[in-house]
Amino acid sequence: MTSLQMSAKEEMVEKFLDAAARGDVVQVTAHLAQMPSIVNQTGYSGWTALMLAARNGHYSVVEKLLSHGCDKYSVNSSSQTAYDIAKFWGHRHISNLLGRTDEGCQRVLPGSEIIPQENYFSREMLDRLSGKRTDKTWLEAKHSDPDTVYLMFSKLSPMVSAPQEDNGARGETRLCRFRYEAVKDLLQKPATVLIFLGVERRKNPSSSSSSQNNGGTWEPPAWFAVGTDEDAVELLKRCREKNCCFPKSPNRDLLKLNEEEAGVVAQARSVLCWHSRYSFCPTCGSSTGLEEAGYKRSCLNSECRSLQGVHNTCYPRVDPVVIMLVVHPDGNQCLLGRKKIFPTGMFSCLAGFVEPGESVEEAVRREVEEESGVKVGPVQYVSCQPWPMPSSLMMGCLAIAVSTDISVDESEIEEARWFSREQVIDSMFKGARPAFSVPPRQTIAHQLIRHWIGINANL
Repeated sequence: MTSLQMSAKEEMVEKFLDAAARGDVVQVTAHLAQMPSIVNQTGYSGWTALMLAARNGHYSVVEKLLSHGCDKYSVNSSSQTAYDIAKFWGHRHISNLLGRTDEGCQRVLPGSEIIPQENYFSREMLDRLSGKRTDKTWLEAKHSDPDTVYLMFSKLSPMVSAPQEDNGARGETRLCRFRYEAVKDLLQKPATVLIFLGVERRKNPSSSSSSQNNGGTWEPPAWFAVGTDEDAVELLKRCREKNCCFPKSPNRDLLKLNEEEAGVVAQARSVLCWHSRYSFCPTCGSSTGLEEAGYKRSCLNSECRSLQGVHNTCYPRVDPVVIMLVVHPDGNQCLLGRKKIFPTGMFSCLAGFVEPGESVEEAVRREVEEESGVKVGPVQYVSCQPWPMPSSLMMGCLAIAVSTDISVDESEIEEARWFSREQVIDSMFKGARPAFSVPPRQTIAHQLIRHWIGINANL
């Protein structure tokens, strides 16, 4: 694209954003008709047209942008979504529109507040099609389909590419995608673990797609994860993209993926991790075999009692974890803690595993008292987040303290403090001298803190 063409596009984006900010729905519609791809373009500080319309209370422009499929979950440089902006500026009619996920839920649960923010690792770009996991004929056909996508994992790390931009800055990290010809030799090796992840969620086939069933009807591409113990250096040679690697620090590096690919990695990594730990039967110690496209392992000892009745050792496990923001009885402070492994100055929500036979509410109360000495009364569920490190489900809650004295269990956390709402806002939105730093926006801890800032002081 020539510099003149780039200038013309930039000018159109500027006019488009200006029209959205002014509430000129006629001009917004005209720009979208001329160039639909600008719907999610950003301007100063990462603000989109949707954010500008939400800031200025232009309901009709917000409606128009949503009808054109704009991304309402994108964030600006201050990690604010359009919903956050509308709510902050008091445009309740717009925040209600942006927060609407299912009107039926509003009728069944009157007064409940639906959180529009999808937590990182939660977005589903694939239809899992669990009913196809036992259809061996269908799966085998998909294996060699030219449109099928394979993701490569080495020691639970996905092969990714983070291209260098012209100015030397690193671009968005993306998953390396392979076709059948590039991995078919690996699929023949006994040690390879192959997981069917699902098929792409697409309404219409692309013009280049060749996936068709026997009747000539288009089918969306299938995705598989390949777990292999082959030498990582040799595996990287299979990729034609630049700057390919296997991340060494998943807790940090996997947070650089875009939202949709992060959801795929959460699914694939969690299942592959389970396979790495259950190659032997936990009941009798015999070897196990992979079944149902990677979602079941069965003991190869025909006498094993795990083959009789229902045993959850046969299926991928998920570890339930509670993570909670504890609110002071005055409603204007919250309790945050830090572990020694945290970056300097970072505080986060308290968290812990749910024990057998324990409810979410009781787990919240127990963990908070064990770690900080603070007693908790009412507990309110907010949202959850898959966390593939290796395979947890983080259940986010708000909890109201009924005591305020802190007595830290140093074997659990290093420090815990009450922070005022003003200190939290200053830290969240990078004030001049923040008292502490918050976890990154991809974590549910960040979203719980943001949620508390946005609601009334008293639950």
